Amino acid sequence: MRNTLARMRRRYTSTRLLEADVAGEPFTQFRSWLHDAVTAGLAEPNAMILATATNDGVPSTRHVLLKELDAHGFVFFTNHGSRKSAEMTQNPHVSLCFPWFAMERQVVICGNAIPLRREESEAYWRTRPRDSQIGAWASAQSSVIESREQLEAAAAEVAQRFPDEIPLPEFWGGHRVVPTTVEFWQGGPGRLHDRLRYRRDSGDWAVERLAP
Repeated sequence: MRNTLARMRRRYTSTRLLEADVAGEPFTQFRSWLHDAVTAGLAEPNAMILATATNDGVPSTRHVLLKELDAHGFVFFTNHGSRKSAEMTQNPHVSLCFPWFAMERQVVICGNAIPLRREESEAYWRTRPRDSQIGAWASAQSSVIESREQLEAAAAEVAQRFPDEIPLPEFWGGHRVVPTTVEFWQGGPGRLHDRLRYRRDSGDWAVERLAP
């Protein structure tokens, strides 16, 4: 297996990512790349890796889904009792990564996670399918449970409890990651990748090139 892993290698052949070709701020550039990922038919193009850490620096990662993007940041939703929520409460510094490797691209975002106002979470909650709403109510996310049957029984109880409209739980809502840096990575031949990073500079955005 060691030799097999050592031989795993892909030669990147995509076009270059140059300073003259990118937008003046990261949100427009991100929307352009997200559009490319959607058009290319990538599975779950809005899936992103969320990295959080405790106060003493113990990290954890998981995939979440980007559900909103505005001029302030990147929004996702979760159970407030989950591990990620507990860690963001202790330490709001987080990182996001969009791994669009089928397009030889990735985007890495560093910033602070800020809880959404309840009315913002309610607006998104109303767009969710009923079975997703039931799942949110039924799951005490990140807690230890006895069995799959216990989870399914909890979901059945929620469905019976709310035969019509299902309200937003108090323990569920969104976070907005307000970025301090946004890096766009484009694979290059010979591992000479292009890395352009937007960095907040006195309210504006500076673009700087990083060595691969």
